[in-house]
Amino acid sequence: MDEVLVGIYGASGFGREVLPLVREQLKGKNAEFVFVDDGDLPSSLNGYSILRYDDFLHHAARDKRLVFAIANSAVREKLADKCVRDNIPTLSVRAANAVILDEVSMGEGSIICHFTQLTSNIRIGKYFHANIYSYVAHDCVIGDYVTFAPAVSCNGNVVIEDHAYIGTGAVIKQGTPEKPLVVGKGATVGMGAVVTKSVPAGITVVGNPARVLEHRRA
Repeated sequence: MDEVLVGIYGASGFGREVLPLVREQLKGKNAEFVFVDDGDLPSSLNGYSILRYDDFLHHAARDKRLVFAIANSAVREKLADKCVRDNIPTLSVRAANAVILDEVSMGEGSIICHFTQLTSNIRIGKYFHANIYSYVAHDCVIGDYVTFAPAVSCNGNVVIEDHAYIGTGAVIKQGTPEKPLVVGKGATVGMGAVVTKSVPAGITVVGNPARVLEHRRA
């Protein structure tokens, strides 16, 4: 089998956490791993080469794949569009000890980190990130490009719309089948927030119980 060149797009802290997951997932395969980043960075990191995207694209390897280890969902979407244009497939990543139960569907490009749990009857869109110790309970619907920071608790009957960002340690209260709790498109739930009611699109909520973040005037 030809060698596969696997690029972890993003050489930041999260990229350095994700590369070992990909390496373990492809253990025994004929794969080479690199970071891909267009920033002002050294030529290597943790023993792996750092390539700019154009260098990755024109690498001699016939089979190339990318993983997007970037928290910013808008950037992930732009990169996904670029990969479609350049005919570069993306990989989904799942830690070996992640727990995924019955009737869970996920779109392409997800990253499911160590100690995460997805229970039953869950529908998740593309390019979802679930960082360590997060969970999604039954009957949840999660859109595209949603990001869970570490230790997010998403209880049952919750809808999280596209591009929402859920901060570290946030807890989202369970909804009901008749009235799911909704976190709107592009909303941000702050670190440690306890969400007890639906969050409108595009706003930031913080605190316990979560409330709209109001910016003080200078």
